[in-house]
Amino acid sequence: MRAALASLLAAILLAGCAALPGHPLAARDQISNFALEARFALRISLPGQAEQSSGGRLSWVQKNGNSRLLLSSPLGYGLAEIESTPGHAILRMANSETRESSDPDALMEEVSGQPLPVSRLPAWLLGHGAGQTTIERDPLGRPQHLEEAGWRVDYAYDNDAADALPARLTLNRDDQIELRLRIEEWRDAP
Repeated sequence: MRAALASLLAAILLAGCAALPGHPLAARDQISNFALEARFALRISLPGQAEQSSGGRLSWVQKNGNSRLLLSSPLGYGLAEIESTPGHAILRMANSETRESSDPDALMEEVSGQPLPVSRLPAWLLGHGAGQTTIERDPLGRPQHLEEAGWRVDYAYDNDAADALPARLTLNRDDQIELRLRIEEWRDAP
């Protein structure tokens, strides 16, 4: 059960970088809808608890403010699906368990026991902050580090294009939760 929760946490924290031929994404600041395929690795090191690690694959579609994340094992076995719309979130696990809430962040905290910024992830993937956010940029003007609400997001790119989308992200909170994403493909949301 702990491994399933760790995998679920990774799916939630989620999600850099090749566009499909014929389907280029707009410049980073113009993107609001996207789909991506990624691999993830998650490590949870909470005081007084054994360290937990998991990994797998993540498929994410973000369209018109709605999210659909599918979390799979490294071999492609579906582990969980999370769908969220403004004011509603539903989690379906492979064991047929379903949970719903009006708040995706609250749902993830209920399931995982950790306060997770699910609602902020789409913006963080693109290097956008809100409120009291600190963003450091690389010499090309791309997000390199973002800090918001106790989380740090580090970005890495596969090329030197100023409008490149991130290929790797590392999300970290107090060295207790670390999620690494290797985004294999970015594309326009279907």
